[in-house]
Amino acid sequence: MLFHVKLARWLALATFVVLLDQASKAWVLGSFRLAEHHVVTPFFNLVLVFNPGASFSFLADAGGWQKWFFVVLALGISVWLLSMLRHHAQERLMPAALSLILGGAIGNVIDRLRFDAVVDFLDFHLAGYHWPAFNVADSAITVGVALMLWHQFRFGKESS
Repeated sequence: MLFHVKLARWLALATFVVLLDQASKAWVLGSFRLAEHHVVTPFFNLVLVFNPGASFSFLADAGGWQKWFFVVLALGISVWLLSMLRHHAQERLMPAALSLILGGAIGNVIDRLRFDAVVDFLDFHLAGYHWPAFNVADSAITVGVALMLWHQFRFGKESS
């Protein structure tokens, strides 16, 4: 019974990431026109862009087939993440990492299914150079991967 409670806690974290991601995207979609930006700080803007590709717009100009490639890939990875989550549910660091990645992956899949692209809106820049725009789901995935790497360096093969 305790196992199911812990697993439910991690699934709740993934669900929270999906809800936060989708709520933030709904706000941006309702507040901005395509490519419109709002300066927040000297190094940060909010901007509405659609990315049909993956990280750094990889395959963005591939002609449309990439949507289904990324949807299937993300769903396959999500199944693997759920399996890993069940395996590590009694821990803290690894299931937190897996939950963040899972929530982010699902958040971006929802966009691909709704818009044929991912809604991005966080735009950091410095000295005229812009980091590619990203979103809450991308942030959760990045933090999740960093936590997963930290877990691996901290515990190594003993926890795999």
